[in-house]
Amino acid sequence: MTDALEEIKAFLPCETPEAWITAALQHQDILLIDHANCEKKAASTAMNLMYKYIDRPELLKKMSQLAREELLHFEQVVGLMLSREVEYRFISPARYAKGLRDAVRNDDTGHLVDILIVGAIIEARSCERFAALAPHLDEELCKYYRSLLRSEGRHYQDYLSLAKLYSPEPIESRIELFCSIEKELIQSPDPDFRFHSGIPMAESN
Repeated sequence: MTDALEEIKAFLPCETPEAWITAALQHQDILLIDHANCEKKAASTAMNLMYKYIDRPELLKKMSQLAREELLHFEQVVGLMLSREVEYRFISPARYAKGLRDAVRNDDTGHLVDILIVGAIIEARSCERFAALAPHLDEELCKYYRSLLRSEGRHYQDYLSLAKLYSPEPIESRIELFCSIEKELIQSPDPDFRFHSGIPMAESN
């Protein structure tokens, strides 16, 4: 997994700021709640792609596997929350995914390619954050987050390979665009702490 993690760090435009890690350790309840939400959203995104692009067998196979894994992760995180007496309550979504998707093109092919690139970036960031957090967490959470690195790394690779497969032209310029947006979202002040938030400004809620 070390090689895959290094590949992901090279792909992403920056590493997670230490200020975010500090906030995550102070708000582990919100970390778990938003992690559960992220797993649900990831499964939903995969299912939506399967419904919309029924003529893409490679996409159907990879997204079907991804959706199953994300839902399993959701169940696991909810189990961790129950064992730690963390109430699963509503919290507002992070600005992160919307900030990336605002730049997605509207034409059908461009839309699909961009959504896949965004998916790759989100999965890569998740993997990078699991690795960054793990050494600072208690034994149970550390072991669990380390166990997610392989699947999240594979999801990143699957999204990226599909984007290359379905794009009629090289995707490097689109990756560069979305990575520049992602860097701003990760490194700029963020009013709320979330799993994919930027640098926290204040107490989260």
